[in-house]
Amino acid sequence: MDFQLTEEQRLVRDMARDFAQNELLPRARKHDEQGRIDPEVFQMIAELGLWGLTIGEEYGGAGLGNLELSLVLEEINAACAATGVTLSVHNSLLGAPIKRFGTKEQMQKYLPGLASGETIGCYCLTEPNAGSDAAALVTTAKKDGDEWVLDGTKVWVTNGGIAKLAIVYARTNQEVSKAKGISAFLVPLDTPGVKIGKTEKKTGIRGSSTTEILFEGVRLPADALLGEENKGFMIAMDTLDGGRIGIASQSIGIGRACLEASVRYAKEREQFGRPIGDFQAIQWKIADMSTRIDAARLLTHRAALIRDAGDRVSEAAAKAKLFASQSANFAADECLQIHGGAGYTDDFEVERLFRDARITEIYEGATDIQRIVIARSVMA
Repeated sequence: MDFQLTEEQRLVRDMARDFAQNELLPRARKHDEQGRIDPEVFQMIAELGLWGLTIGEEYGGAGLGNLELSLVLEEINAACAATGVTLSVHNSLLGAPIKRFGTKEQMQKYLPGLASGETIGCYCLTEPNAGSDAAALVTTAKKDGDEWVLDGTKVWVTNGGIAKLAIVYARTNQEVSKAKGISAFLVPLDTPGVKIGKTEKKTGIRGSSTTEILFEGVRLPADALLGEENKGFMIAMDTLDGGRIGIASQSIGIGRACLEASVRYAKEREQFGRPIGDFQAIQWKIADMSTRIDAARLLTHRAALIRDAGDRVSEAAAKAKLFASQSANFAADECLQIHGGAGYTDDFEVERLFRDARITEIYEGATDIQRIVIARSVMA
């Protein structure tokens, strides 16, 4: 097994790191305070080709894989997690399923806009009463001649306020079991009957747009169906496998930022006549943080390589997401403890990192759901 990155992968990572540290990090506090990402950041992401990192070159993308996406997301999230999740959802939860399940016509219609960043995407699965039990969704899509009529409400939609295209999961057959009667639809958000609802006020990743989206009598053409009718739940779960690799990568970035902040502070802060980094109690915290982050990175890169090979990745992605998200929260907690009272104020970035880390154990499959996925796979 080769743990070394290729030259191309190093170049992609270093390009993302330069952008993140020089352009995103100086804006991260502003994004957090104003509750949105500066529009010029989206343009810079487009110029770097990151919106279409995993979209094929024939559609204007970079044609790279999930490992390269993971490398990029780690760097972006080490600077600004709000930008990181925006980019992750766009690539993993919209671009990927169109590439994997779309018709040639759908790919030609949507992928170029997604690759250029002209169209930003979002993923509409969760509903007020269908969170971890995603198959319990009640949004419906009913046939009316050659069209579908979509009705329902989706919540916690990342990118909801800035997206132009959504993948929406709806019930198309009421007569079968929950998971077997769901279909996936590609819905331009300027379609009549689509309304952007409440914008959520969140503890962390505040710069990321999170909204509810309402669909009221939305009429869709037959070719809006993604994949086969009543097979949408399989698309949703496959898509989340890729999304979990993205959130694991986000977790590594946040955790790494906590580690780096801790090392800096431990070298600068003096107590009892010496830097606090000289004390074993602090050194052990830093050692544990570093070890967990490295282990999370290995799990995540393994999952990315499995997905790039086209093999089933559910267990590996769940393990990566479970461990990486827990490691990010561990690192954020230890980082705040190392900073002491100063870390509990907004004088240092650890306060934002602490808030941003928490969501990684919740979205795209809560920690408890990852354990269920892993256990079922191991015991099968």
